[in-house]
Formats: sequence, structure tokens, C-alpha cells
Amino acid sequence: MSVPQRGTANPEELEHAPGRQHENLEGWIPQLASDEEIRTALEKAFDYRGDITITLKSGDKIDGYIFDRRAGHSLSDSVVRLYPKYGDQKITISYADIAALAFTGRDTAAGKSWEAWMKKYNEKKAAGERNIGLHPEALE
Repeated sequence: MSVPQRGTANPEELEHAPGRQHENLEGWIPQLASDEEIRTALEKAFDYRGDITITLKSGDKIDGYIFDRRAGHSLSDSVVRLYPKYGDQKITISYADIAALAFTGRDTAAGKSWEAWMKKYNEKKAAGERNIGLHPEALE
């Protein structure tokens, strides 16, 4: 396959660039035995579009949505930030304080690819439906 020269790419081909495969993590409870496993699981939790449950080494459990993470050189200087399911204060948790992690909430991004939307759109259009548009799905 030849690579197009700068400025000669076909715009139609660019519209169909391959996307990232969405990993189904709903219900997953990762093993957190090593530092690398903890870091990998929390990176996936950051990309997850649903609530997770963090069990702290103290035994406390926190349900919420991870909106930020900051990886440092060690687990004790790395943190994850989340919006708790109950309450209105953002919470910051050190990676070193995490005993377990579970992907407990519904993944709101699962099956929401452009291709899936276009397939549904074309099916509705072929069935003669009118006023077909992009409408958000109810979360709960």
C-alpha cells in the first residue's frame, strides 16, 4: 500500500479511519497484586464510562465515576480522583490505599460506536421512519 504524499490524501478515506476498539469491562474485578496491575486497572477505570467501586485497605468502599488520575513515580504519590455516587464532594484517593477495584456501573459507552448508530439510522430510514435524529439514550 502506498502512502499518499502530503496534501494528496482522499478526504473520503480519512472519514473512515479505524477507531479504537472499546473494551467491555462491565462487571470486571481485576487482580491488583502488583504495582503494574494497579496502574493498568486504574488507567482502564479512567477510560471506563460507568461507575466503579474502590475498596480501600481500611475496608471502606467508595462508588463513583473516575474523572482524573495522576500517575507519579510510586503508588503513594499517584492518585485517582472521582465523583462519588452519593455526595457532592470530589474525592482523591492514593493508589497505595486501594485494596480492590470493581467495574460495577453500567458502561454508558458500550455499543455506542458511529457504525452502530449508522446501522440503526439506516434501518429506521429503510423502514420509512421520519424525523430520525441523534438523541441521547436515557442513562437509567
